[in-house]
Amino acid sequence: MFFTRRRLLTLALASALTACTTTPSPVAAPQTPKLLVLVVIDGLPMRQVTGYRDQLSPDGFARFLDHGRWFADAHYGHGHTVTAAGHSVMLSGAYPQRTGIISNEWRNPDTGEQVYNTGDTDYKYIDSPTAPLAGTSPRNLKVETLGDVLRTRSPQSKVIGISGKDRGAILPAGHKGTAYMYMSETGRFASSTYYMQQHPQWVTDFNAARPADAFFKKTWAPLLPESAYARSVPDGQSWQVASGNGNRLPAVIGDKMDAPGPRFYGGLLASPFGDELTLAFARAAVKNEKLGQRGVQDLLSVSLSSHDYINHAFGPESRLSHDHTLHLDRHLQAFFQFLDKEVGAGNYVLALTADHGFTDTPEWAITQGRDAGRFNNPPSLLAVNTALSAKFGVERLARAFSASGLLLNDKLAAEKGLDFAAVQATAREELLKLPGVAAVFTREQLLGNDTTTPYLEAMRKSFDPTRAAQLQIVLKPNWIFSYRPGGSTHGSPYSYDTHVPLLFWGPGYVGQGEMKERAEVADLAPTLAAVAGLPAPAQAQGRDLKLKP
Repeated sequence: MFFTRRRLLTLALASALTACTTTPSPVAAPQTPKLLVLVVIDGLPMRQVTGYRDQLSPDGFARFLDHGRWFADAHYGHGHTVTAAGHSVMLSGAYPQRTGIISNEWRNPDTGEQVYNTGDTDYKYIDSPTAPLAGTSPRNLKVETLGDVLRTRSPQSKVIGISGKDRGAILPAGHKGTAYMYMSETGRFASSTYYMQQHPQWVTDFNAARPADAFFKKTWAPLLPESAYARSVPDGQSWQVASGNGNRLPAVIGDKMDAPGPRFYGGLLASPFGDELTLAFARAAVKNEKLGQRGVQDLLSVSLSSHDYINHAFGPESRLSHDHTLHLDRHLQAFFQFLDKEVGAGNYVLALTADHGFTDTPEWAITQGRDAGRFNNPPSLLAVNTALSAKFGVERLARAFSASGLLLNDKLAAEKGLDFAAVQATAREELLKLPGVAAVFTREQLLGNDTTTPYLEAMRKSFDPTRAAQLQIVLKPNWIFSYRPGGSTHGSPYSYDTHVPLLFWGPGYVGQGEMKERAEVADLAPTLAAVAGLPAPAQAQGRDLKLKP
């Protein structure tokens, strides 16, 4: 189907409130849904959904809270809560200890070389430049996903993953699906040669219309009056990153630029317009691939990346993050109503979650009387190596920080005739002396069966012994691993990073009401499998939450 520029721009801008905001009434549903839809909000803590509930639109997040089944106490079970790890859990039901996706990137324990979670130099992006560590395939994912199960049983079924980030598209799509990711250099969406040699015509047409350019010089303005944001931290704080689109609203996207280019396309993701564009591409995929409309069951995963960029720059406590949550809510409403019309409200099931939560910015936390701070890797590595050198007479026994741990050079220790256990013990002692460090677990502890030591079990679920560093670090509450002076991040086993939305909607499929029992995101894949009439992925560690009414 050929898309005109006018129609594509209409799709990209279709996230405004529509005249109809009433959630469809329950209808008689088929025995199994024709389409499974997973929506992921990158970096959205559950506290932001419930904290702004009084300001939500009638049919965005409220569709789940008022008319669906949702879990108020849903968490990740693993300790290193980052984007790739979370996305690997959602549709596999397995923790990173099994998926092998222990972080966004890590060091090869044998060589010390950097590994990117979806990096694979055998494949390239289609019609787009491919950086050396670009995410192009699911090769590093060790387990099957729900989409893989679906396509094994029904090869004619389609599984499509879409995201502003490569890892947000590739990991949920699994090994047998198709992933499309946003190219921040060009404003296009692209797949890779792992999936196909050339794009379908509809993707080519979508990109040819340059829908990202429609947002050039567009203003991100607060959605509500100033008084509505009294519960959030005002703009322009010294700890809020001022690069990119600035740290105050209203903000003009592409301000002081002459024309759209890589800096504009990259900055678009850190605004509500990045979500609009991603959902426009998702609409095009549903329409042109006829998802849920071909007599077979399909699966669509859409991971929206903008909230993560905003929380990293300004912190989840900020007005900018608060306002973005409300814009996102309106975009979701429009997308859900599109699905109602295109697929049919009784023909699909929605699930919504996040890949991790978020820590408050340390500087803000300090003003609230909390012990908080930033753990800086380079000086910390120097401190450990200095102590190791003084004791053992060998330089650089600690190679680098890798994911959530410190990678020691066991080969060098062996070459020098050193007792590696002694080297590891000394490194652990030095780490524990550093500001902000709460615990350091050894490889032996992580491979053991102690379930009483705080945070050890969570870190064990993040530990793949073939990929992870020997020493795994847990910082104190409100402390973050940081490479810059401003903004915030995530990655801890604390509830502000693990507590995320786990929301379901589908009349006739999942029932209604708030569930107060604790659930885990690892339960998502077995639960959706049961709803869809499929077996759970083989390596799944989660459980079926038994949503069928």
